[in-house]
Amino acid sequence: MGKSKVLIVGATGYIGRRMVKASLEQGHPTYVVQRPEIGLDIEKLQMLLSFKKQGAELVKASFSDHKSLVEAVKKVDVVICTMSGVHFRSHNLLLQLKLVDAIKEAGNVKRFLPSEFGMDPSRMGDALEPGRETFDQKMVVRKAIEDANIPFTYVSANCFAGYFVGNLSQLETLTPPSQKVCVYGDGNVKVVFMDEDDVATYTIKTIDDPRTLNKTLYLRPPENTLSQNQLIQIWENISGNKLQKIFISAQDFLAPIKDMDKAAQAGMGHFYHIFYEGCLANFEIGKDAEEASNLYPEVKYIRMDEYLKIYL
Repeated sequence: MGKSKVLIVGATGYIGRRMVKASLEQGHPTYVVQRPEIGLDIEKLQMLLSFKKQGAELVKASFSDHKSLVEAVKKVDVVICTMSGVHFRSHNLLLQLKLVDAIKEAGNVKRFLPSEFGMDPSRMGDALEPGRETFDQKMVVRKAIEDANIPFTYVSANCFAGYFVGNLSQLETLTPPSQKVCVYGDGNVKVVFMDEDDVATYTIKTIDDPRTLNKTLYLRPPENTLSQNQLIQIWENISGNKLQKIFISAQDFLAPIKDMDKAAQAGMGHFYHIFYEGCLANFEIGKDAEEASNLYPEVKYIRMDEYLKIYL
């Protein structure tokens, strides 16, 4: 059986560009939506042209033109949406619902992967406001998919290493601290960290796999399920630099949130659920889900000790 044809929506984004690369590397005929809305954004245009040079086919379509979306979808077997957005994604929500409508009308798609790739929204119904809005909106998209009987896979990729590992999970920086490090709670809560290229590799692996049809795929490899203390220890070992630990209680962490704007409040709330409640790893993966490293042991995923070496 041949490889599925894949349409990637949001290909110029942080995860989208990696998804294009992984799709092409794994031999899938790859189509990329080129939206006229990019206007004079030369960097996005050059990225799209680079995809074309690598072998992807550009497909012109717009969310303001339903027919063009349907025609784009009809070209492929699988649709992957990687549209990014800030914490409040009402615009993202509307666009994804338009994409669901196009997929439903086209009637040919055998797998749809909506734009998630983070925490599992089905487990976040009790999340702090206003950050819960993000999860509620993702659940609206899921309901639309399932009501339309569209075959799906939901990907829960947890914490992207670029945002959470190089900085040892510090706020307001992306590089390792040199003297002091803030530790959340006792620092022993387990968190799942993923290299972004591995996220794309695992995602593409799943699209032709019947074991992941109508299921959630958790990216939770055991060697990347680490506490913040373990992450800090890895950095200290490879850098030779001992850091002063400043332990932040949950109460102290949440105290300044009330004075922040809505987006910052949402981000801090997500951070709290990850590092204080352990929402990424404090549950067993059930029968309606699979774990990526178990399904695909051939993937040599990046461990965080290896990842951190780029910051030396």
